[in-house]
Amino acid sequence: MATTKLKSDNLFEMMKIHLDSDTGKELIKNIGLVYQINITPKKIGFDEVSYIVDLKKEEVTKGKYEGGKPDATFSFKNDDFIRVATGKMNPQIAFMRGAMKIKGSLSAAQKFTPDIFPKPAKM
Repeated sequence: MATTKLKSDNLFEMMKIHLDSDTGKELIKNIGLVYQINITPKKIGFDEVSYIVDLKKEEVTKGKYEGGKPDATFSFKNDDFIRVATGKMNPQIAFMRGAMKIKGSLSAAQKFTPDIFPKPAKM
């Protein structure tokens, strides 16, 4: 795993707080899936930093998923991830342009919406 400091590291820290809020708890209850998000500084597949957004255990952790397979895995370049998470890029557009790669269940992936992230005003 790379030790590179990414802009998205802060977003995942804020995500932990967001998931503890009433809004976050409602999302957890409605989604209840496990996602792995791989973020890379420049090119997808190289120097990736992985995060687990576990909406079953209600936690966000750094590192690869160790409980089998996540329901869906996303891969992004750091800047594209920030754009999707802050609502500046539509996730479907990101996928069609190749800015986001998905492995695993597409129905699980569709439930992973920008609502999971803290609103830009909180950033």
